[in-house]
Amino acid sequence: MTERTLTAHICQQIEAQPAAAEEIHFNWQGGEPTLLGLGFFRSVVKIQQQHVPPGKRVTNALQTNGTLLTDAWCEFLRKNNFLVGISIDGPADLHDAYRLDKRSRPTHNKTEQGLKLLNKHGVEHNALVVVNRRNGERPLEVYRYCKRQGVKFIQFIPLVEQLGLTGQSVSNTHLASGGQSPIDLVTKCSVRPRQFGDFLIAIFDEWLRHDVSRVFVQIFDEALAAWCGQSPSLCIFQKHCGRCLAFEHNGDLYSCDHFVEPEFKLGNIHQQPILELANSESQQQFGSAKESRLPKYCRNCDFCFICHGECPRNRFVCTPEREPGLNYLCEGYRRFFKHVGPVMTEMAEELRHGRPVVNVMHRRNTARPGFKKQPGSGGRTIGRNAPCFCGSGRKYKQCCGQRI
Repeated sequence: MTERTLTAHICQQIEAQPAAAEEIHFNWQGGEPTLLGLGFFRSVVKIQQQHVPPGKRVTNALQTNGTLLTDAWCEFLRKNNFLVGISIDGPADLHDAYRLDKRSRPTHNKTEQGLKLLNKHGVEHNALVVVNRRNGERPLEVYRYCKRQGVKFIQFIPLVEQLGLTGQSVSNTHLASGGQSPIDLVTKCSVRPRQFGDFLIAIFDEWLRHDVSRVFVQIFDEALAAWCGQSPSLCIFQKHCGRCLAFEHNGDLYSCDHFVEPEFKLGNIHQQPILELANSESQQQFGSAKESRLPKYCRNCDFCFICHGECPRNRFVCTPEREPGLNYLCEGYRRFFKHVGPVMTEMAEELRHGRPVVNVMHRRNTARPGFKKQPGSGGRTIGRNAPCFCGSGRKYKQCCGQRI
């Protein structure tokens, strides 16, 4: 990316924010963004500081495989308050099943070393775990490995790769037909629907016994927010999509990073500003299509309030009534949300009364035979300046407390 394009992007991104927004977010992904080197990101910070309006603050997030991280990188990231997402799929034998370098060599050791450097320098980070058919069979090994590495925030991303497609179209859904199973439509490394649900359930049960308010798992936080009556913050669970655009090195802007295809190119920021492109009619139609094309089967589902059909890129199978547009992962999500529903209801009740959700863990553990109660929060109320127990990272008074 040239400095001209970088500057235009940063300035237009700042100008596109609502007047009431206190924070302006930038998310840097690749490929592998650290290949650009520290000089590029020093320029990023310099340009941001030159153009951020008074009273506003800029935040940056960087997604990396961690293999190129050094002390110098981590010192820079810590100094400039970057949030780092590091892609790691569990212990070495699981991570290296698919994460090989261009010479087919394993990368786990380098990624783990990068994670240790983030911890050493106090860089705020989370782990992004891609759940595939291999590590999907060993959920507790993956979860416990992340905990041993000191990870406190975890995202589980299901791997779904449709056969024969470089990208999925919202308008041209490829459907299972003629008795074809959804499994027949995806690559052999893609996670199976039920497998993904069982993976999440196994980790949830472990988390509920030991790690509530200690480890934050994104999909658990999203579920709790939904049970509290809040709108999901994660784009795949929102009612409409289209606000997470993808910006390319040459200034091209696309509807979404899952749809970087000619059909979804909105334009180029050197010809038309980001604000106009983001609010264009074609982008509005892209975002609303998520709801308008939701099958009746989904609309009548007990968990539509949290799922909303998930990501359109995964909606390529048919409902039991042969209506198109069902999400490939539907079976797994339904199993998971049904399993966690009673606990989420209980946790939401705690929050409504200003109490920490960790009380639910203590009560359930105390009821287990042979459990020795550990010191905890008991029934104390949540201080208004304390971190919110839903795991959002915001203060309680600015998150669930405000909603309640």
